[in-house]
Amino acid sequence: MATPLAIAFPADGDILNRCDGVEASDSLLVTVRGTAPADASVLVNGQQATRDGDAFTCTIPITARRNAIRVEADKESSSIEVFWNRGSRKRYRFSVDDNILFLKDLGLNPDAYASLFDHWYLGFWLSMHKRYGTKIHINIYYQTDGFDLAQMPDRWRDEWRQNADWLHLSFHALQDKPDRPYRNARYAQLAHDFDLVCGHIRRFAGNETLSGTTTVHWAECPKDAALALRDRGIEQVIGLFQVHEGPCTTGYYLSRDQCGHCDSRGAWFDRETGLTFIRCASVVNTLETERIESYLNERTATPETAEMVELLIHEQYFRKELELYQPTVLEKVERALGWVTSRGYEPVFWSDGFLGV
Repeated sequence: MATPLAIAFPADGDILNRCDGVEASDSLLVTVRGTAPADASVLVNGQQATRDGDAFTCTIPITARRNAIRVEADKESSSIEVFWNRGSRKRYRFSVDDNILFLKDLGLNPDAYASLFDHWYLGFWLSMHKRYGTKIHINIYYQTDGFDLAQMPDRWRDEWRQNADWLHLSFHALQDKPDRPYRNARYAQLAHDFDLVCGHIRRFAGNETLSGTTTVHWAECPKDAALALRDRGIEQVIGLFQVHEGPCTTGYYLSRDQCGHCDSRGAWFDRETGLTFIRCASVVNTLETERIESYLNERTATPETAEMVELLIHEQYFRKELELYQPTVLEKVERALGWVTSRGYEPVFWSDGFLGV
């Protein structure tokens, strides 16, 4: 039986960079690999491929941000689309999930804070920005016990806007519990909760603080619900795509194989929904302080995983009144930031330009 036509590399939706080929100012030379019937003549974007038994290779230039690749083998054909992350370089972002308690402090006692950064939590993140240049992305809930965003005053709106070059806010969920609230969500539910949170962000912090990137609580929702995010301007979502035993439950609606592919690269684009999935390199609060650097070394060990680093932590671990509080949490943040800084990673927002470039 003849070998069917198949493209092995790149994959449909891959976001390619200098690590995947030879980059010049006007093109990225990429070697397309795959299999086809041994006796078939193979063309890749009209160029003759080299054959070796069932295998074929062909080096072609891609010159645009979005590029079609068409492979023809006699009467068969296969097409994919890939992106060129032109000028890609080492860069990182620090995001914080599950936030509402610092907003509750501000909202219920506003006279105690002449500046946003008089609050110890935002003061800490400001100090990290000043020391490392870090850009901080905070994903927030709408409500918690005794507080919701309707109680958040707009008295610091100008200050939020003035600091939007390094401090962003976005939707995370309606609230912390129950766990996995969007596992079976429909479009309308996620649309409602997103609009509720982001409407208040616009009111009390200004459009400038909003982002085209977010992390849904538990990084999980069906494809239909994910479209509600895309329809509202979200272009990138953060997930944990490491594949262990069983299904990957923190990869939104992606299959196990798609999660594994995402985790092998910095980012991957799903043409069906128009969302780009960005791989979280490390949930910093899950690691012992002494383990952070070696873990990040492991998670960036290949060229494909070394260009983009997403660091993530959660608000609960900063709060002394909670059981989850970690006395070493500030040190963990600095250890992770020291690692990226010492290795030449540039702080970015993924929504700036094309994936921070």
